[in-house]
Amino acid sequence: MEYKDYYKILGVNKDASSDDIQRAYKKLARKHHPDVNKAADAEDKFKEINEAKEVLRDPEKRKLYDRYGKDWENAGQQPPPHWDQQTGQNRTGDPFSESYRYGSGEHFRSADDFSDFFKQFFGDRFSHTTSGPTQDRYYDAPGQSREAEITVGLEEVFHGTTRTITFQVFEAQADGQLLPKEKTLQVKIPRGVTHGSVIRLAGQGEKGFGHGADGDLLLRVLLSPDPRFHVVGYDLYTSVAISPWEAALGAKIPVSTVDGTVTLSIPAGTQNRKRFRLRGKGIPKKKSGAGNIIIEVEIRVPETLGEEEKRLFQELSKTSSYNPRAERGQSAKHDEKI
Repeated sequence: MEYKDYYKILGVNKDASSDDIQRAYKKLARKHHPDVNKAADAEDKFKEINEAKEVLRDPEKRKLYDRYGKDWENAGQQPPPHWDQQTGQNRTGDPFSESYRYGSGEHFRSADDFSDFFKQFFGDRFSHTTSGPTQDRYYDAPGQSREAEITVGLEEVFHGTTRTITFQVFEAQADGQLLPKEKTLQVKIPRGVTHGSVIRLAGQGEKGFGHGADGDLLLRVLLSPDPRFHVVGYDLYTSVAISPWEAALGAKIPVSTVDGTVTLSIPAGTQNRKRFRLRGKGIPKKKSGAGNIIIEVEIRVPETLGEEEKRLFQELSKTSSYNPRAERGQSAKHDEKI
């Protein structure tokens, strides 16, 4: 089945207004009208022009065509997903109810006046008589879901918050044009979301067709960088510097969490890059519990020494028998596991 490019048939751009479409139609209709043009294909061309105008001048048909036309063709000429067939009588917007005049009589549109593409896309609906009931075929289509992103801080994830977001949607005008419009919503960011979480706002996406439900807005949560923590899932990773004597003798040091400060006990003999776990101090989970804070200690040596510090280190080097190279030698670099 041949795909019909209605914009190409009328020679207009995809953003053409209703007036542009009407002007193009009138110009082509005069040129190909069977009363004027005696070419063998004039009537077929005239029907094709009328069909293009029928779709592009109707906001609902034009929106459906713009959304599904090419995809429907590429998918094997199957109806768009989730379209439900309905039947009824004398519905408004009957695509075969209008008439056009040429020659000596009035010719009412029937199924034969429309291409197979039109009939299968918009429904095989036509009048068997000019006064009798019509057999209707209508489609309902749900609106498409929209996606957006929102960036929040760790504190907002820990406690929950409400944010105002503004995003762009497209709404069909009376002439079928899709115009951008700003939409503003108050969004509740629940406690326990993390990087990559998706908040679904039902019915805030694109408008549906007919009885089709409106689409959803899928709001993807992104965590803004925090200078203290690297986020992995619900866990927070951080690094804390300690002195050589704190590592050798043991110490109690302050460590920042999102909610405040806790005291971490460093046991005597702690090695560089040793990791400690603060259970339940990470990002809260939706139902219960929370992730952890993973702390890696980094032993730092003073870059400059005072005279007394230098003397003490020199004395330590003379009295200590510790030789780290004798104990561990040389090996490939690796991470210590928790």
